[in-house]
Amino acid sequence: MFGGLTHEPAINLAKHLVDLTPEGLDRVFLADSGSVSVEVALKMAIQYQLGKGHLGKNKFVTIKNGYHGDTFGAMAVCDPVNSMHSLYAGMLPENFFIEAPVSTPNDEFNPKELEELEDTLACRSDTIAAFILEPIVQGAGGMRFYHPEFLQGAKLICEKYDVLLIADEIATGFGRTGKMFACEHAEITPDILCVGKAITGGYMTLAATICTSNVATTISESRAGVLMHGPTFMGNPLACAAANASMELLKTGQWEDQVKNIELILKQELKPASNWQRVTNVRVFGAIGVIEMSENVDVPSIQKQFVANGVWVRPFGKLIYVMPPFVITTNELKQLIHGMLKVVKSL
Repeated sequence: MFGGLTHEPAINLAKHLVDLTPEGLDRVFLADSGSVSVEVALKMAIQYQLGKGHLGKNKFVTIKNGYHGDTFGAMAVCDPVNSMHSLYAGMLPENFFIEAPVSTPNDEFNPKELEELEDTLACRSDTIAAFILEPIVQGAGGMRFYHPEFLQGAKLICEKYDVLLIADEIATGFGRTGKMFACEHAEITPDILCVGKAITGGYMTLAATICTSNVATTISESRAGVLMHGPTFMGNPLACAAANASMELLKTGQWEDQVKNIELILKQELKPASNWQRVTNVRVFGAIGVIEMSENVDVPSIQKQFVANGVWVRPFGKLIYVMPPFVITTNELKQLIHGMLKVVKSL
């Protein structure tokens, strides 16, 4: 941990992250997992508000169908119905939940989808520290894709009520949606950004919470004088070295063509499934392909069928989805898709 110490791999990683993330995000806090990066973001938001003298602003607002991790603070901003809220009733902090946007990136955006956020902050901004969401793509809460204009509008509303915007890009960051970060589809910079998963190319556990100088300075100049969080392995040198290697590969720009190719093939090859009786929706966004079924699948049974067809896919609920590595070849990707389709068609 950085208890008065630092080292070159961590310094270089922080520089990479500042270079790659949206303009204005220039302070980096390293953590050891995605859930912890969300915990850090929530604590940053509360300490920021305390630093501004807003003693009562310690709640959060988020959209339904979201997923942010399994630790307590993160669970408290996950979807209240389809998560673990019921198991931990009375123990989790109580936050505010608004309806998730329904306009997809291919639709015309309906501005009325922002009204609930506006109304909530108009009534509750004296208690709300930040608005947290997964930008453009909601992951484990349903693999839902929504319109960038919702994010643009949300940013403006948050600024109006002095509420921070936290973007959880643990699943979407580093090119997955076709932009380096999903926030770029909306051309906005969040106040706080969470990254993880692909930060090391998937080789070691590491994450980061990146914020603006305004957030960092306000925390540093507050009574506490420091962000009250210090993971023991926050700057693990091996993990930082792996992340630096991954960042160097990303900076070559090759991922852009790889993701475009994956997206094109997913759209072409998954399209037949949209006409099948038990399939309600087929959708693709960047290097994410989703087949949504009309009812939940039997996961243990269907996984055995996938393996028998030479592929490994992990469905959940009604969703059979893939997020393939950018280095997958065209033949490998088609083998993966055809294995998926063969099993889905047999259901």
